[in-house]
Order: sequence, then structure tokens, then C-alpha cells
Amino acid sequence: MTETAGGGETLDRLITAEQDERRRIALFLHDGPVQNLSGIALMLDAVLGAIESGNADDAARVLRTAMERQRATIRELRDLSFALEPVVLRDQGFGAALQALAAQVGEAHSIRIDVDVDQADRLGESAQIAVYTIIRELLDQAVRRGPPKHIRVAMAEAPGGGVTTVVSDDAEPERRRRSFEAIEERVKQLHGIVAIEASSEGGTHVVVTLPPYATRR
Repeated sequence: MTETAGGGETLDRLITAEQDERRRIALFLHDGPVQNLSGIALMLDAVLGAIESGNADDAARVLRTAMERQRATIRELRDLSFALEPVVLRDQGFGAALQALAAQVGEAHSIRIDVDVDQADRLGESAQIAVYTIIRELLDQAVRRGPPKHIRVAMAEAPGGGVTTVVSDDAEPERRRRSFEAIEERVKQLHGIVAIEASSEGGTHVVVTLPPYATRR
């Protein structure tokens, strides 16, 4: 009975986390791209009005502003699409997708990110997407805590044939356990285990271990 109750609580937390994520995305789309596109539509109406009244200079000025806002909106939507499931993960594989993510985060925040994920080939498609999401969230957390100067992501074969993923950073250690609850739930979905440790030298080590049957999903 205790195990069943615990499983129900875990499922409830997972559902809540997924609902929160959908709500966050919906708010982002409404407050960001949707508002931007509405503003662009109004600008284009103004451009048309300026052209019809013969104010070419005003039309050109407003059109340039509309184009800049459109490009910014495209970047926002591209970033969201990449975060949900990067095209490179589907087309070129896990290693290329993670290298692209590391390069993006590293360049944006001046962080050196070392990646060693040759063992990712042992993961099935669903497991690769889940592990990629976990790593992305850990990188985001490290940036929010620090940002760090160095992050290392490494994968290795686990005892018994599974896969272990280690994400280490030198940012200020996270002292709020709640911050890792979503990651713990994702790992439980994969029937894996996660260990989170604060380094004595500063920083955080997160070790995610998946059993052999989970890696083939």
C-alpha cells in the first residue's frame, strides 16, 4: 500500500510539473511572439497608410522597425522549438545536438563546456530525448546559480550495461532541493536513479544512471 501511495504521489507531481511546463510555454507564446506579431500587424497597417498618403519616408521607417521585430520573433520561436526538441537531435543525433546546445549556452554566458557523450549511441530514441532534456535543464540551473566558468557533461557505461550521465559545474551549489524535483521525476520516468552532490571545492555534481532496459526505449 505504501508503494502504491508513493507511486500515486510521484505521478501527481509529474502531472503537475508537466502542466506547469505547458502553462509556462503558453504564457511565453502569449506574452512574447503573439504580442509581437500583433504589433507587427499594426505596423504594417501603418506602413500601408503611409504609402497611400504618399509618406514614403514614414513608411520605410516603420517597415524597418517591423522587420527587426519580426526577426526577433523568429529567433524566439526558433529557440523555443530547439528547446522542445531540436531538429539536429532528430536529424544528426544526440552528440551533435548536445554539442550545439553546449556551444549556444557557452557562447551566451562565456562558459567553457566540455562534452564527452560517445556512449549516447547506447540510448534509444525516447531515452535520448529524455536525457537531452535533463542535461539542458541542468545547464540552465547552473547558469542561474552562477553563472559557472566551467561545466562538464560526460557519459559512460554503467555497471551491468546501463548508461551513466554526469553533469558537473563550478557554480554556487544549489541548496534548495526543490530545484531538482523536476529532474528527479524525469529520471524516475526512465526507471533510473539520480545522485546530487555539492562539491567540496564548490559546484554541483549530478549523476544520472539508467538501467540497461531503460536505455533501449
